[in-house]
Amino acid sequence: MTTDVTVVVATRNRRHQLLETLTRHAAPVIVVDNGSTDGTPAAVRAEFPEIRVIELGRNAGAGAARNAGVDATDTPFVAFADDDSYWAPGALDRAADLLRAHPGTALLAARVLVGPDRRLDPICPAMAAAPLGTAPGAPGPTVLGFLGCAVVLRREAYRRVGGFTERLGTYGEEALLAMDLAAAGWNLAYAPELVAHHLPQPDGRDPGARARVEARNRLLTAALRRPGRVVLGEMVRAWRAPRQRAALVDAARELGWALRHRRPLPSGVERNLATLERGGDGRPDHMTDTPSTPGRTAVGAGRIDG
Repeated sequence: MTTDVTVVVATRNRRHQLLETLTRHAAPVIVVDNGSTDGTPAAVRAEFPEIRVIELGRNAGAGAARNAGVDATDTPFVAFADDDSYWAPGALDRAADLLRAHPGTALLAARVLVGPDRRLDPICPAMAAAPLGTAPGAPGPTVLGFLGCAVVLRREAYRRVGGFTERLGTYGEEALLAMDLAAAGWNLAYAPELVAHHLPQPDGRDPGARARVEARNRLLTAALRRPGRVVLGEMVRAWRAPRQRAALVDAARELGWALRHRRPLPSGVERNLATLERGGDGRPDHMTDTPSTPGRTAVGAGRIDG
C-alpha cells in the first residue's frame, strides 16, 4: 500500500457508489462527509473500520471537505477522489516518485478514463497538447487547471496557498487554487502515466442550479484574481446564457468580499491564462458566443467537476 499519499474523498448522499469505489483504493483514505442524510458515515465505518470518517455536519462544499481532509493528513502528498472515482493500481506510487523527483512541482493532473468503457476524458488531449510547453525540470506539460477527482498535490504547497477557497463551495472551485499555486511559483503538470477512473452516474441534481453556481464562481474567481476585462467578459457570458443570469445577482452579493480579498495574478501567470483561453478567432473564449470547450476550460481556468 502506498504510504506517502493519502486519498481524500469528499462525499454527500452517494452511499452505495462510495462503498463500491472505496474497495478500489490502494492508499490510506480519509472520507469527508458533507452532511449526508443517507447514512453514509455509519455505513463507511461499519464496512471499512480502518478508514477515518470526518463529518462536517452540513453541506459545506467540495472545497471545504477537501481542506478538512488535508488538515487531517500527515503524508507529504495528497490525492483527491470523489465518491464516483478511484485511482488505478500503481498510480499513486508513481505520483509520489514524480513529486519527490521534481521538487518545484506542486500538482500532478492525471489521465482520466470515464465510465465502464474507459473513454478518455476530453480534458486529457487538451492537456497533452501542451500549449504552454513543459517547464524545465517538470515531469510533464504545464497546466493551469485540473479535475478535482484526479489530482495529486504536494501537501506543503497546498497548505501554503490556503487550499481551496471555501466561499466558492462546489463547482469550479479548482480554478482559483490552480491560479494561486502558479502565482506562488509552483509548477502544475499533466502526467498521463497517472490514471484515474471516473464513473459518473445520473444523480437527479438540478443542472440549472449547477450552471448558476458555476457562473457565479467564474465571476467571483475573475473578480478575485483577473483583470477587469476578464470580469466583464464573464459578466457578458453569464448574461447571454438564460440559466446563468441569476449568477450575476449571486456574485454581486459577494462582491464586497471578493474586492477585499482581491490579489491580481503575476503578469506571467495572467499571460499564460490568456494564452490558454484564446479562441481560434483570436478572441478570448469568454468574449465569444459559444462556451469554451471542456478541454480548454480545464487546462486554462479550472475544470468544473462534480
